[in-house]
Amino acid sequence: MPTTPPNARVSAPLARFPKASAYPIEWIMENEMGPNVLWLTEFLCEAMDLRPGMRVLDLGCGKTVSSVFLAREFGVQVWATDLWISASDNATRIARQGMSESVFPIHADARNLPFANEFFDAIVSIDAFEYFGTDATFLPAISQYLVPGGQIGIVNAGVLQEIEELPPEWPSEFSSFHSADWWRHHWTLPRCVEVECADELPGGRDLWLLWHQITGASGDEYLTSSAGENLGFHRVVARRK
Repeated sequence: MPTTPPNARVSAPLARFPKASAYPIEWIMENEMGPNVLWLTEFLCEAMDLRPGMRVLDLGCGKTVSSVFLAREFGVQVWATDLWISASDNATRIARQGMSESVFPIHADARNLPFANEFFDAIVSIDAFEYFGTDATFLPAISQYLVPGGQIGIVNAGVLQEIEELPPEWPSEFSSFHSADWWRHHWTLPRCVEVECADELPGGRDLWLLWHQITGASGDEYLTSSAGENLGFHRVVARRK
């Protein structure tokens, strides 16, 4: 992929996310479906053991930015799976990046996946799992697609501390937001995985705000309010027993 000099406004994350910072800002913005997906993907991958040739499920992949990144940076094969974006549209995006032999677009619901048991070496989900994975039965169901010892890793938008009531300035979809500690407990209960880490992205809220400044996004009231100090991102990584 040809690269362009990163926009001057993203100089702060360059050292923190060296792999992500090598990708054109314009490409990320063109295909974004939330805060900079490559910052979040790189953060997650620091806690995962991805090796060339592995089969990886990218669950809730959006417009395949994370999928292309995973295949290019780690030499894995990626099944880029999303419900909202068609496989045909994503196939076009993947082909434009020259990654059709490594990234395979799938249109499917996270709760009804068309894969064989123990097909994947790893499962990742970037800024999506909070919308379908809070059900107590979901983790046992999704982990069946992992080989024994395979990893599942997620990065979610969420809260630093659990809340009892959604602040009025927060969008209603934030009602699915939880803390890293909540996710650790949630994943421990079914006994199907061993949690290896559950931690916050340092300065996550500031990075979220920075990305809004870069993209010119409006409606930052939920981030800039006092309640917004409780917002950020966290990762959770576990290994199937």
